[in-house]
Amino acid sequence: MNDAVSIAAAVREGKVSAVEVTKATLARIAAQDKQLNCFTPVTAEIAFRDAARIDREIAQGNHPGILAGVPFAVKNLFDIAGLTTLAGSKINAENPAASLDATAVAKLKQAGAVLVGALNMDEYAYGFVTENSHYGATHNPHDLQRVAGGSSGGSAAAIAAGLVPLTLGSDTNGSIRVPAALCGVFGFKPTYGRLSRAGVALFSSSFDHIGPFARSVQDIATVFDVLQGEDDRDPICTKRPPELCLPQLNQDISAIRIAIAGDYFTKGAESEALAAVQKVADAIEVTEYVTIPEADRARAAAFIITASEGANLHLEKLRLRPQDFDPATRDRFLAGALIPSSWYLQAQRFRKWYRDRVQEVFQNVDVILAPTTPISAPLIGQQTMILDGKEILVRPHLGLFTQPFSFIGLPVLSVPIHRQNALPLGVQLIAAPYNEALILRVAAALEAKGVISAPIIFNC
Repeated sequence: MNDAVSIAAAVREGKVSAVEVTKATLARIAAQDKQLNCFTPVTAEIAFRDAARIDREIAQGNHPGILAGVPFAVKNLFDIAGLTTLAGSKINAENPAASLDATAVAKLKQAGAVLVGALNMDEYAYGFVTENSHYGATHNPHDLQRVAGGSSGGSAAAIAAGLVPLTLGSDTNGSIRVPAALCGVFGFKPTYGRLSRAGVALFSSSFDHIGPFARSVQDIATVFDVLQGEDDRDPICTKRPPELCLPQLNQDISAIRIAIAGDYFTKGAESEALAAVQKVADAIEVTEYVTIPEADRARAAAFIITASEGANLHLEKLRLRPQDFDPATRDRFLAGALIPSSWYLQAQRFRKWYRDRVQEVFQNVDVILAPTTPISAPLIGQQTMILDGKEILVRPHLGLFTQPFSFIGLPVLSVPIHRQNALPLGVQLIAAPYNEALILRVAAALEAKGVISAPIIFNC
C-alpha cells in the first residue's frame, strides 16, 4: 500500500484510518529524514487535524475525496496557511506567515489528502542540485553522497525514499524533471498555465510551472486531474476546461505517433542516458527521429530570460542584503541584473520563432522521447563533469535537455528507468500544449510493460 490510489481506497473502505496512515507517515519521516534532509518543516499538527476530519467524514457516510487520507508534502515555496513560506531563503524566514493555502495545496486537501510538511529546495528555486547553504543539502536516497537534483530536490527524494506517496514541486528550467530523473521517480510538468500557481513563490514568471511527483502513472494522473481548473488568483492560469486524464490511461496507444528527439538530444550525454531513451523506444517499437530546430539557442535564451526575470524580482534585496543570499544564487542573480535589456528582448523574440518551429514538428508527431539529464546523479559538492571529452560545470548542464522544452511551456513527464546496481535515469515524454493525456497514456503503457517503475529505495 505504497501508492496514493491504494492508500485512499483502503481509507475509504475502512481498512485503515487516515489518522493511522498519518501516524505511520510521520514515524517514517522521523526515522529517515535526518539522513535525507527533505523536510523543512514537518506539519504534524495540521496533518492530524486533517486526518481526523477525513475519518469523521467517513464515519458519517460522506465521500471524503479521491485522495482520502493520502499523505502529501509540498516544496517550500507553496503557501501553507499559518506557516512562513521560505522558498529556500534565509531572508524569507522573516516574512509573516501565509494567510491562505496555495490553490494547489487547497485542492489536494479538498480531495482528502493530508499535508504532512514542506520540502527543501534550492534558494528561490534557482538551481538543479538542492545544495542549500541555509538549510543544507538534500541527499539522494539511492546514494546519500549524491545530489537529489533540484530545485525540487526534497520533493523527489521524499517520494523515492517512500516518506510520502505524493509531493508537489515547481519547474522553471527543469526543476521537476531533473530531480525526478536523478531520484528515479515520476515528475510531471504540465503545459504552462495549465495548473494554478496562486500562492506559489515565483522565480521566473514567464517560465514557472507547478506539478506532481509520484511513484506511479496512475497517481500522477489522479493528482493532475484534481489540480486542473481555472483560477482567478493566477492571471496566467488557463480558462481551458479540464480534461480528465485518469479515465484515458488504459486506452490503446498504437495510433499515437511517437519519435525520438535527434541531433541536439543525442549529443553531450553519457551513453547510459541515451541507452535509457533507446530502451523506452524499443519497448514501444519507435524508430523515427525528429529534429527540434535550434534547441541549443533555446537553452541559451532560456538562461537569459530566467536570470533577468529572477534578478529583477529580487533586485531590492540584492542591493540591501547580498550577504544573506545563498552565494551561488546571489552570484547568478547579480549576473542576471547586468544582462542588457536588448538581450532579453531578443531572447523573447526568438522564443516566439522557436515556439512556431516546434509546433510545426508536432504536425507530424504526437509524443517525443528525449533524455531527462545527461548523467545520473553527481556527488554532493561536485563542481565539474566530463562530457564528450570536455570538462564542464555540473549545475547548469543538468538542465541541458530540459530547458528547450520548458522554454515554450510544453507538457513533459520524466519517467524513471531503474538499472540493476546503477543509479536511475529519466526519459522525457514531450507533447504539444494541452496534450497531457497522450503523454500519460504512453507512460501507462510503458509502466504496464515493466519498462518504467519507481520502487521505494533508501540506502542508509
